[in-house]
Amino acid sequence: MDSFESITATMIGWATLYGVKIIVALLIFVIGKWVAKKMGSVTERMMKIREVDEALVNFASSMVYYALLIFVVIAALGQIGIQTASFVAIVGAAGLAIGLAMQGSLSNFASGVLIILFKPFKVGDFVEMAGAAGVVESIMIFTTEMKTGDNKKIIIPNSSVLGGVITNYSANDTRRVDLVVGIGYNDDIDKARSVLEALIDADGRILKDPAPLVAVSELADSSVNFVVRSWVNSADYWGVYFGLTEAVKKRFDQEGISIPYPQQDVHLHKIPS
Repeated sequence: MDSFESITATMIGWATLYGVKIIVALLIFVIGKWVAKKMGSVTERMMKIREVDEALVNFASSMVYYALLIFVVIAALGQIGIQTASFVAIVGAAGLAIGLAMQGSLSNFASGVLIILFKPFKVGDFVEMAGAAGVVESIMIFTTEMKTGDNKKIIIPNSSVLGGVITNYSANDTRRVDLVVGIGYNDDIDKARSVLEALIDADGRILKDPAPLVAVSELADSSVNFVVRSWVNSADYWGVYFGLTEAVKKRFDQEGISIPYPQQDVHLHKIPS
């Protein structure tokens, strides 16, 4: 009888002990899961406030949730008495193996996150990067897509984008059009300057502020070079560049101002027989 009571007491003690541990483990899991879900929602809300790309928002909030949930499960299992050291080691080894196997992809992902967060360019900008130039069509987690001027699609890994110089031609509202115009040494400098200034004044796309500049910049081997600098709205850059170049040639022809070009003089000498 004493033996039976002892066994019964022992079983009750075990049941009480493990029952409490199971209840605590369940509480840890339930509360921890709620906290993980809450942190995922907070992450999503903060990223949406910063107007981060929707794809990155969903990915980041899911990563936060599942990472916290793994810790919650490990803590709950440890509370029951299950040895979690080997489980943690397995998870760590698996994470290391996956990280090494996806090293390039993870680099592209990290670069994509930085591009979306810091926004060195946006969709619709004309940029030059990774040896290519074009209009940005989409910014994704791993790659950035551009369309060139001749309608080719270029897909660039994000790590290559951040690994080099990015030139964003659309970042500012205005740009400066720079032209170098040469005249002959026998031509009238003052007349050429007046013609260039008149062409600038006649083009309504050229801004008055900052003021345009026409100045002699170089006495070259075969020409006197003018630098012509004028500010325009970014959208008008190429229109003004091409239009002003053509207008200079036509007007110089009308005014009799020469535009020198490379020439070679060939002298023939008769050798006595």
